[in-house]
Amino acid sequence: MSRKTRPYLFYDTTTSVCSTCLHPVEAKIIFKDDHVYMDKWCQAHGTERVLISDDVEYYRLCREVFVKHPEMPQIFNTRMEYGCPYDCGLCPDHMQHSCLSVVEITDNCNLNCPVCYAESGTHRETHKSLDEVLRMLDAVVANEGEADVVQLSGGEPTLHPQFWNILDAAKARPIKHVMVNTNGIAIAQDPAFAQRLAGYAPGIEVYLQFDSLRGEVHKTLRGADLTRIRRQALEHLNAAGLSTTLVVTLKKGLNDDEIGAIIEFALSQPCVRGVTLQPIQDAGRVEDYDPRLHRLTVSEIRRKIAEQSALFTLADVVPVPCNPDTLAMAYAIKTADGAVPLTRYLDPQTLVEGSANTIVFERDEQFKASMKDQVFKLFSTNHSPESQANCLSELMCCLPLIAAPEQLRYDNVFRVLIVQFMDAYSLDVRALKKSCIHFAQPDGKMIPFESYNLLYRDPRRLDAIRGIIDAQTRQRRQLHKTVPIMPVQV
Repeated sequence: MSRKTRPYLFYDTTTSVCSTCLHPVEAKIIFKDDHVYMDKWCQAHGTERVLISDDVEYYRLCREVFVKHPEMPQIFNTRMEYGCPYDCGLCPDHMQHSCLSVVEITDNCNLNCPVCYAESGTHRETHKSLDEVLRMLDAVVANEGEADVVQLSGGEPTLHPQFWNILDAAKARPIKHVMVNTNGIAIAQDPAFAQRLAGYAPGIEVYLQFDSLRGEVHKTLRGADLTRIRRQALEHLNAAGLSTTLVVTLKKGLNDDEIGAIIEFALSQPCVRGVTLQPIQDAGRVEDYDPRLHRLTVSEIRRKIAEQSALFTLADVVPVPCNPDTLAMAYAIKTADGAVPLTRYLDPQTLVEGSANTIVFERDEQFKASMKDQVFKLFSTNHSPESQANCLSELMCCLPLIAAPEQLRYDNVFRVLIVQFMDAYSLDVRALKKSCIHFAQPDGKMIPFESYNLLYRDPRRLDAIRGIIDAQTRQRRQLHKTVPIMPVQV
């Protein structure tokens, strides 16, 4: 007698949250029809199935190959009490330091975007005080020692009345690189603004909102046609020679057909060092978004890059070891003859896996290990344009049999980064523990991006969940007459 089998492969178990009540739930990771799903069950609200990846092979590559040892912050600011994601700050159970620290300096914005995880706008006029901002910067330094990248964000940070004082304060601290996350209006309207920003170089970059080459897409995502603003901002940034990354908020069926065109456009701009692709996170203000219809996974964006770009193939876009579930990256080297993907010089996956079919593995085991470390170091989110070039030069120097451009500079390096911020539907606690993009708080805490937007930006639901967990914990202790178990020492 043949036994019945389930119509999928069971791969693993993880923890998530119910998308309705945000309480912790167990979740299964399953493979079905070459797709990866997370099946969740909440005792109060039933089951839900969420698409995690549309490429089983790539998902397994993230889980089984591009894995690195966790890097810790200098200090932990909260204790383990309620469990992940309710102890953020960072707690000792978090597995990654802050590759990129976000400092939100204002709630005010000169746009009222239909899509805004921070729910900023013209109606919100509150700025963080200079003292609060300084404490946030100090929190970054206390946690990181010497911080790799700090991003000034908002709202629209250029509207802060003490913006330049804040920039001075950031540059005065042991912070290697400062990003200004901006919609570009101030830069477009005043070329002197870009020139003044450039005066802070090196170690300064503009993280420019750039969702589309089409005006109708801007209207959908930003509430206004910003085509002229974007072009004027880039004209001024090019004139100032100010390193810039174009940041694209992606919505399935709206602008995901423009990925290749935006990469090609970015390559034509002298000041642009790369493109960051961010699918919408279902948090904050999100109009006309259905997670069942408009969700984009990392694997799907990766495939669209390969399909639409004349530069990159699937093999060029690899998982970022800091957090491979939510981040992927591709590098190209720009020369006088055009741009060439980094994987034409070396194969990161081969180096990481240690396969014998690459020229470098005729060397000893110690060399293999150092090469793997170099690849992981390069494919990380804690890079500025300057540090990317330096790291790439170091890696190329380790490969004397490979012809690399001479005098590699940061304007030779072009990077495409996929950043998927999980929401209540897709949250996987295993991936959250490896989150390396954190919000700095005036009280010294560093809170992962996903959990901050989900629970900590408005902590009322968090407080209610913690209250229930507290009550359950007291009941369990009383029932079993035990004392609390001390957490494992790091």
